[in-house]
Amino acid sequence: AQKAAAVIATNAQDRADLQQWPGVHRIEGIPIGSNIRFHLPENYDRAIWRGQWGVSQRDVLLSFFGFLNDTKGAVELIQALHRLKRDNVPVCLMMIGGAVASSNASNREYFDRVTQTIEQLGLQDDVFWTGYSANDQVSAAFRSSDICVLPFSDGASFRRGSLMAALTHGTAIVSTQPQVELPEMVDRENIYLVPPRDPEAIANAVKDIVEHPELKLRLERGADELSHLFDWDGIADRTLDLFETVAHRTGR
Repeated sequence: AQKAAAVIATNAQDRADLQQWPGVHRIEGIPIGSNIRFHLPENYDRAIWRGQWGVSQRDVLLSFFGFLNDTKGAVELIQALHRLKRDNVPVCLMMIGGAVASSNASNREYFDRVTQTIEQLGLQDDVFWTGYSANDQVSAAFRSSDICVLPFSDGASFRRGSLMAALTHGTAIVSTQPQVELPEMVDRENIYLVPPRDPEAIANAVKDIVEHPELKLRLERGADELSHLFDWDGIADRTLDLFETVAHRTGR
């Protein structure tokens, strides 16, 4: 970074870190987009997709997306699920996609901890895993769920591909308070923010959304609007502009 003509920071946290380093002259904020595009299967029917997982239209289907590791807050999510079941909320949880990345087998230990927590709390019938899924199946899973819960232990961030995917699908999202100020994130407008590592707060957020349909609709619309900031065409244009500016300045 100190030797580069320019540095692209994809999120506020990395930009803040780079600004602390001497000799970094130009930092350009250009985000990442979702690696999952919004593409539903042909003849998608929400009721049918929920039915194949044993989820009725009356159930509250929570979703979680992304590989598991100790920054994802999955254990706290399972504990929140237990609280919701205790309070007689008709809720179940869908874990979308593969659980452990083949490139990082060390996360297997965390996956084991998650499954042990499910068993200890007697939630085996309330949590199901889709396994690795094609793009259109992931889209169907997002659109079939009611609330996506992403309780990152280090706070919500636009460097998280799972958050980008949930935004792209216009899903009501519960996540955790960012470590740095993110003006684009507006609590209870385009995302519902709770403290990290707080299962009770997660459960209360879910109940708040379930009990207030207008809040759920506002979160869905807000997520969809926010996702347009992370359109790949716009990201490509901004990246190309930066390259052309740097090349012109250096005479290359």
